[in-house]
Amino acid sequence: MNGKILFDKIWDTHVVRSISGGPDVLYIDRHYIHEVTSPQAFSGLRQRGAGVFRPERTIATADHNIPTINQHLPIADPVSRLQVETLEDNCRTSGITFFGMGDPGNGIVHVTGPGLGYTLPGMTIVCGDSHTSTHGAFGTIAFGIGTSEVEMVLATQCLLQARPKQMRINVSGKLLEGVTSKDLILYIIASLGTGGATGFFVEYAGETVRKLSMESRMTVCNMSIEMGARGGLIAPDEVTFNWLAQIPSVSENLEFSHLVHQWHALQSDSGAHFDREATFEASGIPPMITYGTSPGMGMAVDGVIPYPGETGVSPGEKLPSSSGEEPSTGMAGHKVNGPYLKSLEYMGFKPGMKLLGHPIDYVFLGSCTNGRIEDLRLFTAAVAGKKKATGVTALIVPGSQQVARQAEREGLTETLRLAGFEMRQPGCSSCLAMNEDKIPAGKYAVSTSNRNFEGRQGPGARTLLAGPLVAAAAAVTGRITDPRDMGWRL
Repeated sequence: MNGKILFDKIWDTHVVRSISGGPDVLYIDRHYIHEVTSPQAFSGLRQRGAGVFRPERTIATADHNIPTINQHLPIADPVSRLQVETLEDNCRTSGITFFGMGDPGNGIVHVTGPGLGYTLPGMTIVCGDSHTSTHGAFGTIAFGIGTSEVEMVLATQCLLQARPKQMRINVSGKLLEGVTSKDLILYIIASLGTGGATGFFVEYAGETVRKLSMESRMTVCNMSIEMGARGGLIAPDEVTFNWLAQIPSVSENLEFSHLVHQWHALQSDSGAHFDREATFEASGIPPMITYGTSPGMGMAVDGVIPYPGETGVSPGEKLPSSSGEEPSTGMAGHKVNGPYLKSLEYMGFKPGMKLLGHPIDYVFLGSCTNGRIEDLRLFTAAVAGKKKATGVTALIVPGSQQVARQAEREGLTETLRLAGFEMRQPGCSSCLAMNEDKIPAGKYAVSTSNRNFEGRQGPGARTLLAGPLVAAAAAVTGRITDPRDMGWRL
């Protein structure tokens, strides 16, 4: 008899009602909101004369539009200022906890939520933001929703959702020195393609995943959406429980020990059936970098930009399809030459090029993908005792006020200053062009964020996605550099 997968265990305990031949009415434990996708939802509630059903289940923060310097001053951009002020007003009138700019609890929603203990194993979590899958690292069903769905959750604390198909990605072995969790997920996306997990919820499993820290697990789950997945999750274990035990609001809960006992059951049973499975060997994963305008266009940092029809990495195990059809390869297969070559033209690259030694202009360390204390520690340890390369603009942006304070206590901020870097204030920053931290047209940015679409970091900006070590190597050399050649022992 087949066992039950983790996703179904969580989903089934949250179904309020099943509609015959249709979706389920799913109860939502935690609803995160920010200034970009919530104003229209609150406006819709007012038009219908409805209120927020369970305001204690919603947590709000300002992150996308806020500046990362002079946060003690009013936001200069009038549109951004209006969005943040509107969020604050909506939260005040609805009784929703709000962490505004400069508040000790403020930060990127997917960093500050877990850091403050609002994300717990076994929850259903939604937010009007595609990278809500980050919270799946704690063993939750977490996914992004649209503005109309934000309104639905505010009004009812429920959501109409069809149960997605299930996929498991197994990673075995040990990651090599100089290879981070960001390299791991970029490698998986490059191998499976941006459509390789479309329609699926992904569970990450295997020895490699179990050895990852919580911050690294969040990085992996964060980018699940970039291969088309509805979300990604990892079964909670002692790594999860020990991390949560460091958060006073969680560990001081009199029910914490009982909750941990319950959370131990949040595992896929032996023999559980997944619609698709893929397997990767960690020892074959190099430091990665993207070269195009899709997260799936990734290759080894010391590799060569592939020609159409080739791939930049060694592919993972082919995915068997439950329908018997051959799965889509997405951008990994580069089957459509026109868009592929157009993407390279935008980046100023050509097939057959090596990127090692290519000059860069900007480095961005931050975002909900790599803006946590682990990322700052790794980057800082790499650049300690060195100097930022002349001509490189580096944006070092902690993901939350909490992370910024910890970096200060640990001396990371001072070490960065001595190396010529400036620590910015928390926010989404250069992940996307919705605030002042834009990358100028034509400039190359090695970025630890999650998307490299045309114009994502600013009109005409050229984004190369990478992990903190590849970013650090670029920051001190001024060019794309293999971190394994830096002699680091981190």
